[in-house]
Amino acid sequence: MNSHRSRSALLLTLVFFFGRSASAHEGPPYPLFLDRQVDRYVVSVWTDPDVGTGLFFVILNGELPADLSVKVGVQPASGRMPEAFYTAQRESLQGQVQYRAEVQLDAEELFQVRVRLESGQGNVETLATVEATPPGYGRWDLLVYLMPFLAIGLLWAIAMIRKLKRR
Repeated sequence: MNSHRSRSALLLTLVFFFGRSASAHEGPPYPLFLDRQVDRYVVSVWTDPDVGTGLFFVILNGELPADLSVKVGVQPASGRMPEAFYTAQRESLQGQVQYRAEVQLDAEELFQVRVRLESGQGNVETLATVEATPPGYGRWDLLVYLMPFLAIGLLWAIAMIRKLKRR
């Protein structure tokens, strides 16, 4: 029994210290705005604005020109840095056109977001504001998320030990 505990503790320690950090967000993307009419386009923007690399998904409906490009510009609302634009990559999904942009957000603060749609037919843009969120706990995420399972396992082990002692 003691050997089994030692191996389990060693395995948990190895996973905790040598496991790779996952580049995931704390929750699903949420809508920044939905179905906004921007000239001839209907635009929805979903975001996961983590400090570091934030994700923006631009979903377009309607007739889209073949040469359409989408850029996402971000600037701190305070104006402390100039606006930086990031080109969004088109993703083909079933039944909708979506563009994905990874932007750099350097601090936990409000950012002004500009979505620019450029084509030979003309350029249009729309604005919104989003607050950058903390990126998570890094390696501590594993421990935080394992806590409920470890607690249930501990309670189960205590119950089994008591049951064995009664026999």
